[in-house]
Amino acid sequence: MNPSAKFGQAIACSDPHAEVMHPAPRWRESQWLAAVEFAIVGLIFFLDWRHLIPFSKTPFLLLLAWISMRVRGVKWQYLGFARYRSWRLTLGLGIVGGGVTEAFQLLATQPLLARITGKQSDLADFRLLTGNIKWTVIALALTWTLAAFGEELVWRGYLMNRVAGLGSRTRFAWISSLLAVNAVFGCAHSNQGATGMIEEGIAGVLLGLMYLGTGCNLAVPIVAHGIQDTIDAVLIFLGKFPGM
Repeated sequence: MNPSAKFGQAIACSDPHAEVMHPAPRWRESQWLAAVEFAIVGLIFFLDWRHLIPFSKTPFLLLLAWISMRVRGVKWQYLGFARYRSWRLTLGLGIVGGGVTEAFQLLATQPLLARITGKQSDLADFRLLTGNIKWTVIALALTWTLAAFGEELVWRGYLMNRVAGLGSRTRFAWISSLLAVNAVFGCAHSNQGATGMIEEGIAGVLLGLMYLGTGCNLAVPIVAHGIQDTIDAVLIFLGKFPGM
């Protein structure tokens, strides 16, 4: 085994087929099947762009992920949907990771990007939270379900593994997956303008690094994602978010 393959295995999730009772047919891991799935992802984005997706595309992407994994005989636990060693460590790493990442965004990347682009992130969709406790509570509920839980399962769990799997999960495959998937993650926030897309892409990379750094554990980035968005929601509620 070459060194890059060893590195890839060190940061990768468990082999998705390591504990499958019966060997999966080759077509289940074929590139054409992956191509069909990526085409459906593109279709979901297109329908969302045409405003034909109600509310959010995340549930549709999550449904695609579930169907793909059922077809291929893969379980979520093999992609890291489990606590990281202990709940105390999982929560601790997630809270610290989320807090540090949010501070980095607010104090470094956000001001820098605003200076470069001449615009703050477009958060017009969230202005109704300012001073409104009812909508803020609803936003916090969506933060921990649709955003933290749903987006991490889709982007860091399903898509990063799917893309890295095309390259046999080598070091290069994981790096390519980290950058490519989270670039698309940034584009998924096009409603926030160019600054918002770049900022979300950077945030996706940081969450992806948490995922890989914990041996492909989803619980840590789920908590970190929830903490980041919770801080954002509270700042918007208080009218203290930059640019609001």
